[in-house]
Amino acid sequence: MNQEDTIAALLARQGVSRRGFLKFCTSLASLMALPPAMVPMIAQALEKARRPSVIWLSFQECTGCTESLTRSHTPSVESLILDAVSLDYHHTLQAAAGTAAEAARVQAMEQAYGKYLLIVDGSVPLKDNGVYSTIAGISNVSMLQEVAKGAAAIIAVGTCAAYGGIGHAQPNPTGAEPVTAVIHDKPIVNIPGCPPIPVVITGVLAHYLTFGTLPALDKLHRPLSFYGDTIHDRCYRRPFYDQGKFAKTFDDAGARNGWCLYELGCKGPVTHNACATEKWNNGVSFPIQSGHPCLGCSEPDFWDGGGFYRPLPAPETNIGKVAVAAVAAGVAGGVAFGLYDHQKRKKAARQHEKITTKDMAP
Repeated sequence: MNQEDTIAALLARQGVSRRGFLKFCTSLASLMALPPAMVPMIAQALEKARRPSVIWLSFQECTGCTESLTRSHTPSVESLILDAVSLDYHHTLQAAAGTAAEAARVQAMEQAYGKYLLIVDGSVPLKDNGVYSTIAGISNVSMLQEVAKGAAAIIAVGTCAAYGGIGHAQPNPTGAEPVTAVIHDKPIVNIPGCPPIPVVITGVLAHYLTFGTLPALDKLHRPLSFYGDTIHDRCYRRPFYDQGKFAKTFDDAGARNGWCLYELGCKGPVTHNACATEKWNNGVSFPIQSGHPCLGCSEPDFWDGGGFYRPLPAPETNIGKVAVAAVAAGVAGGVAFGLYDHQKRKKAARQHEKITTKDMAP
């Protein structure tokens, strides 16, 4: 192996010391929800890993997902991870345009066929043979099918790529669909969010860099390390929910005192994401902390969910009977749900660690 191609060599050329490299590996372990004992194994894997080629396709989207990633704080793990991949095609970020840009995509596909990582943001219009969105005269669906053939794995970034997003919302005039509706023979991970949290995108890339595989996923193809819990599970306003203390308007005494926003339409109890822990803007805040209810943007069909500010009927949420009882029974019920939630998270963590440890095996 040519050491110049390894990620460790790249970081060394950037002036990252051995100590800095191990700190980098520790950050990766934290991103992937792995125990500190895994850090030496991550370091060993990265020292030998080559820079993967990445082709990024943007379809029916608003560029918000790219903005989210590129506007993350620097210097950071995010910037180091992005430097550790070879982003060979991204028509929003690359300098080349027109025929030169498409030539770069074709070249990347040929040189790393079967090995490159395909990242997609934006929904795929299927109606009328996909004429509603094209790149260089090629429909999105045709380009996706062509590039997916040589991909080792696919990452669908953002709610549009993961579920169809706003393009898929009623009446869906372009027949917008997610990546999983088109590609069925490749490993796919969904990173939903409108837009996704930057560290979630780079956390999945970090896992791929380290293990050469995608992380453990839930039934919607989302990484368990970031989407295994609901926002409600981690929300700092959760104690007020358990006490039955809810803000009734955005400017009443309850709102000013930080009470739960459930009755103002918060979708946190049914939304799986890491907003309450990873937050945004270098961990400064997230919507609920800013006084706004969660809109549920990382769940399927959230645009057609019946109103952003309409409260969820308690029996229809995924909180379950235990949590509903907690509101009525107070502390006793809250403890019961806490035990249930703790067991659920332990199970998810065990599953993730088991899979990732298996991936590390020679």
